[in-house]
Amino acid sequence: MLRIWGRLSSINVRKVVWAVQELGLSSVQRTDAGGQFGIVREPRYLGLNPNGLVPLIEDDQTGTVLWESNAIVRYLCARHAPGELYPEALPARFVAEQWMDWQQTTLNPAGRDAFIQWIRTPAAQRNDALIAASVAATEPLMAMLDAHLARQPYMAGERFTMADIPLGCEIHRWWGLPQERPARPHLERWYNAVSSRPGARGVLDLHLS
Repeated sequence: MLRIWGRLSSINVRKVVWAVQELGLSSVQRTDAGGQFGIVREPRYLGLNPNGLVPLIEDDQTGTVLWESNAIVRYLCARHAPGELYPEALPARFVAEQWMDWQQTTLNPAGRDAFIQWIRTPAAQRNDALIAASVAATEPLMAMLDAHLARQPYMAGERFTMADIPLGCEIHRWWGLPQERPARPHLERWYNAVSSRPGARGVLDLHLS
């Protein structure tokens, strides 16, 4: 049994669920946790994940306990799809790693304020300056992604890999905000391809919350 702790309103939980679905794993149990569901401050949970955040996985077969979404995606792909979703050749693997790190350290922080203001802040309390600053920080990164995907079909090269999962979740969140955005033809082509994958169902077709 693979146990996943986390609510689907979390972008980081969505990454893990998408990876699980891409891999076709069947012995999986997901428990809502975090936000209104609580659990993450309970002693047992904190003993497994001292950050008190989601997601968390427990892989009974290997005895592995992991937190941090991109690390979980890497683990699952390495364990269940080596040479496929998890590239075996070092250059391809570390290009994938590079983009996964970039999503977490650069793209996600840039877009966070706009997401929080549009989706999780009551309209009367929204801070337009925070939204504007977030847009100003994020759109150049979207242009960078568009230029990258003009040269190749997927984030790490010619085929879908673990790198496309975190980026796909991030674009789903950014493009789901009720704001205008410039046309990005190469990014749009890529997003249409990844979002139409069976593994993305129930993840990239969810409303933001």
